[in-house]
Amino acid sequence: MAMLESQAWEGFEGRQWKEEINVRDFIQKNYTPYTGDESFLAGPTDATNKLWGALQKLQKEERAKGGVLDMDTDIVSSLTSHGPGYIDESLKDLEQIVGLQTDKPLKRAFMPYGGINMAKQSCEMYGYTPNPELIKIFTEYHKTHNQAVFDAYTPEMRAIRKNKIVTGLPDTYGRGRIVGDYRRVALYGIDTLIQEKEKDKANCGCGVMTDDIIRQREELQMQINALKGMKEMAQIYGYDISKPATNAKEAIQWTYFGYLAAIKTQNGAAMSIGRVTTFLDIYIERDLKNGVITEEQAQELVDHMTMKFRMVKFARIQSYNELFSGDPVWATLDLAGIGVDGRPLVTKTDFRFLHTLENMGPSPEPNITVLYSSALPEAFKQYSAKISILTSSVQYENDDAMKPVWGDDYAICCCVSATQTGKEMQFFGARANLAKCLLYAINGGMDEKSKTQVGPAYQPITSEYLDYDEVIKKYDVMMDWLAGAYVNVLNLIQYMHDKYYYEAAQLALIDTEVRRTFATGIAGFSHVIDSLSAIKYAKVKVVRDEDGLAVDYEIEGDFPRYGNDDDRADEIGVWLLKTFLEKVKKNHTYRNSEPTTSILTITSNVVYGKATGAMPDGRKAGEPLSPGANPSYGAEKNGLVASLNSLTKLPYEWALDGISNTQTINPSALGNNDEDRKNNLVQVMDGYFDQGAHHLNVNVFGKEKLIDAMEHPEKEEYANFTIRVSGYAVKFIDLTKEQQMDVIARTCHGEL
Repeated sequence: MAMLESQAWEGFEGRQWKEEINVRDFIQKNYTPYTGDESFLAGPTDATNKLWGALQKLQKEERAKGGVLDMDTDIVSSLTSHGPGYIDESLKDLEQIVGLQTDKPLKRAFMPYGGINMAKQSCEMYGYTPNPELIKIFTEYHKTHNQAVFDAYTPEMRAIRKNKIVTGLPDTYGRGRIVGDYRRVALYGIDTLIQEKEKDKANCGCGVMTDDIIRQREELQMQINALKGMKEMAQIYGYDISKPATNAKEAIQWTYFGYLAAIKTQNGAAMSIGRVTTFLDIYIERDLKNGVITEEQAQELVDHMTMKFRMVKFARIQSYNELFSGDPVWATLDLAGIGVDGRPLVTKTDFRFLHTLENMGPSPEPNITVLYSSALPEAFKQYSAKISILTSSVQYENDDAMKPVWGDDYAICCCVSATQTGKEMQFFGARANLAKCLLYAINGGMDEKSKTQVGPAYQPITSEYLDYDEVIKKYDVMMDWLAGAYVNVLNLIQYMHDKYYYEAAQLALIDTEVRRTFATGIAGFSHVIDSLSAIKYAKVKVVRDEDGLAVDYEIEGDFPRYGNDDDRADEIGVWLLKTFLEKVKKNHTYRNSEPTTSILTITSNVVYGKATGAMPDGRKAGEPLSPGANPSYGAEKNGLVASLNSLTKLPYEWALDGISNTQTINPSALGNNDEDRKNNLVQVMDGYFDQGAHHLNVNVFGKEKLIDAMEHPEKEEYANFTIRVSGYAVKFIDLTKEQQMDVIARTCHGEL
């Protein structure tokens, strides 16, 4: 890239980022670390209060209408499909940052490319009727991702999906988890980004036209077209984003336009924002230094950008809502971390984004994620802890564990999964139910719920009592089968998604030579550990039905449970994680992607539980599985620290897609006053993450509050009552009754 001379870059240091697309280099050369406290922060402006008040009114109307305020039924969403939209037409001059997914606030777009049936059903669920001509087009003339996947599914793939030994697959909707480097729009402007992609295309395919080269040339043109479309989209709002941003307001607006392009064209399972705070702070600091804006105006820009993130909505179907309860979009926004040079990446703008939770109250979106290290500035750790205690809206991930793998400019692309910003993408792939797989091992591949042969017809266990060595041997080969079948399904889905629902807008903001990771996931983790522990250390008697199928278990004696810092149980978990990952890695993965796994279930643990029979650990058939890497409900007997210690034994390197841990702490357990609670929470997190643990969702409230919110959702105090669930945050009153009961059933630690 030839060096650009631009007034937009006046005062910015460095050379490399001017000669190539390299936002990280720009940040490293220009950001200002901040080690002070929150005393500089400003409250909400009058404009913010008015706009947030208008948006809250719309949110209440949305809830009163059953969860959806409005839906588009006549226009297929694209970058330029809709005219300009504002929170309130009468207040639009107050909006510092503009841009909606459609032409009206909270109006859900019609997005059929993932699957026309999903688009149609999501409308009909809420009393809307999509235009029959659109149904005809996407049924008769234009193939969708969903149709292509089901055309190619084998009978085995359909069976494992139907019986939910693998579920949450992105075969009827956008896969998500691709984070464009939205900062590039602000730093370079669209014209430069187009020029660079055109160069890449010119250099692609000078020789033999192989399949890969043909595909890449087509994809590059799709990316170029998307960049041109972004310019047209911004012009709808009166902005020219062809050139770099010249001030803080433009930098935030340009960056948001990049993200808006993504959510106008994709309805993925996670549409994350990424790591933008340190980048934006550079522009804000320059404007503050030059007297262009005040701190109040800087906070207003951040508040208004955040308001837009809180408005992201997608049309979903019932089965999706059951898996991912509470209407999440996982618009994950990353704060803090430490650079490879040892300088903290904390800036004043990291404080400003946390402060939105005070200025506008708690909110599930954006999914605020602090990239944590005990070496972060103490004042920032204290402020983060304060906001966690106040709002339960923040999650933490271990920067010390992730940085050696992903560098210091990675983004969380979903709930807990990382990718290097602008360099990588992830193929999202849901989860395999390893608890159900254990039951298949016992029953010779027969599903304990549907009583159909789903797995290979291996010899079942027929003894009255389960023998540990026999169970492990059969479980090992059943996991071989499941890992292979799972990867095959994902390969097919990713192939069809690239072909029929390619993420051009996001990938246009990622390097052409992209590194791909291949995400898999584990559900039922703690129940497998405790079941194997029960078989090994106690006696487990099998209860069979009239056909000889194992349907229940009786436990004689006691056994160590995962979640109590007991190596006898915890080492089974380490073995299970390593074994499953190794089995996944034996299989070919699409487009030379690198296999990873996670221990993460979102809120699908309830749906998984319904599909899973009784377990040898004492869990009854149909009960929810414990979420993520959390210990089984009621298993933790030794307090929060012992529970956290069990999780720290799981190596992050074996679960690079993430190890989700959600904890609820009674405020009294952290201390008798605000200062003690802050200090104690920081101390807990320092110790936890220093041991190498990956993730922590922090909830600070008692069960009494949850029960009251469930019984009295109409109370004003619960309108925005936010809680952290497995990997994301949600408004508690938006969960289904089953999900609420599940959350209430989880351990609430009364002591550390």
